[in-house]
Amino acid sequence: MDLQFGDIQETALVTLAIRASETARPNPRIRDEKAAQIIDALGVDVSKYDPFLSHEGVVARTIMFADALRDLIARYPDALCINLGCGFDDKFIQVDNGQIEWYDVDLPDQIAVRRKVYDDRPRCTMMNGDALDGAWTAALPRDRSATIVVLEGVLEYFTKEQTATCLHMLCDSFEHGYLVAEMNSMFMVKHSKQHDAIKSTNATFKWGTKSGAEFVELEPRMTLLSEHSYNEEMRKHTLRGKLFAATLGKNVNNRIAVFLW
Repeated sequence: MDLQFGDIQETALVTLAIRASETARPNPRIRDEKAAQIIDALGVDVSKYDPFLSHEGVVARTIMFADALRDLIARYPDALCINLGCGFDDKFIQVDNGQIEWYDVDLPDQIAVRRKVYDDRPRCTMMNGDALDGAWTAALPRDRSATIVVLEGVLEYFTKEQTATCLHMLCDSFEHGYLVAEMNSMFMVKHSKQHDAIKSTNATFKWGTKSGAEFVELEPRMTLLSEHSYNEEMRKHTLRGKLFAATLGKNVNNRIAVFLW
């Protein structure tokens, strides 16, 4: 694995470090052997990217995104699935039913680095693409029963205007589809430099919402189907997670939302 520390954006290191450390636990709630291999290959101390609350949040969102995708795939077993802004995430292995057609899409420089770690697999293809420009979508198949797009760990780094551009692009590129998206809160935007993991990077959150309804205001072709706070999963596992969900994090934690257009 020919990876250097500088190959990976620091925001990607946060999720990689957390998925790797969770995988190493005696009874992991999620498993990501590739993340563990990447962190091991880098040979650097990434403990600062793995504080408690971020750890619990990433574990919760991984579980909740996989559950949401499995629900949709159960309804559309041969769906076209797109992990847009995929980074080093490998959702395909979590949800593959043997029929879906999956594309891991990101900017060319990120895909070039991803190819150092992953190979294309049957029904799982890496592809250059921009969340703000739909030119890449012309190459995708159109004969599937549904289109499912994932945006996890992406939109919090977009401005409101960029988010609107992204939503317009999806609706323009696909006649119908589902979007499974991570929703950031305005509290997180205002306090990104105090975020327990992001403060260790050069990244900043750009825009947040109180409700997924604000996405629908940006792109009226979309309908909000569901929205759930990560607190719902975090409170299941640890006392600290339960206390956070009931106090400080009650109204400020990130959410997962599903949209239809």
